[in-house]
Amino acid sequence: MRKLRFGLLGLVFLVIIALLTLRVTGLEPEYMDYTTEAYNQRDRMTWPGLWLTGEVVRDPVENWDWVYDVAHPDRGNTIMLETRTWYGIPYSVTILPTPRGDKLYIGGSARNERLEREFPNQKQWWANVERDPRVRLKIDGKIYEMTATLVYNPEEFAEVIGRDPVTIRVADDGTEQVVAKWYYWEVTQRNVVEY
Repeated sequence: MRKLRFGLLGLVFLVIIALLTLRVTGLEPEYMDYTTEAYNQRDRMTWPGLWLTGEVVRDPVENWDWVYDVAHPDRGNTIMLETRTWYGIPYSVTILPTPRGDKLYIGGSARNERLEREFPNQKQWWANVERDPRVRLKIDGKIYEMTATLVYNPEEFAEVIGRDPVTIRVADDGTEQVVAKWYYWEVTQRNVVEY
C-alpha cells in the first residue's frame, strides 16, 4: 500500500512538472495547409496545442488588415487561437483570420458528422469560446488578448464572409442537403493601454 501511495505521488509530481514546463515553453498546435488533400482526409482536423507563448501586445490595434500580409514561411497567414477549457489547461488551434478594417473575426465550418451535433459542440474550441469568451491570438509571433462575441446578425455575417452561413448542395435526385454550417466570432482586444 505504501509503494502504491509513493508511486501515485511520484506520478502526480511528474505531471505537475510537465505542465509547469509546458506552461513556460508553450506547446503550439500542429499546422497543416488547409488547401491540401491530406487536410481533407484527416476530416479537416489537426492536433491541438496548449499554451501559446510570445510577447503580449498592450497597444490597441485600430486596423487589422495587416494580418493579411503576415507571411510565415510555413504557416502563411494562419494564426493560433488559445481558448480556456473548463479544467484549466488551455486548448489551442490554428485558424484563418478574417480581418475587416477595424474589426477582426475568427470562425470556421462544421461538416460531415459534426453537423449532427448541436452548436457549439461541433468543435472543442467553439464550445470553449462559448463557455468563456476570453481568448488569446498569436499573430506574427505576438500575443493579443481578446474577447470573442458570436456574430448573430445575418447581415453582418454576410458582410464578413460574403455568403450564407449554411452551405447547401443539391443532390442528383434534386434533394437539398446541408453540407456545412459556418460560425464566426468578432474578437476585440482586452487588457490594452489607452490614454
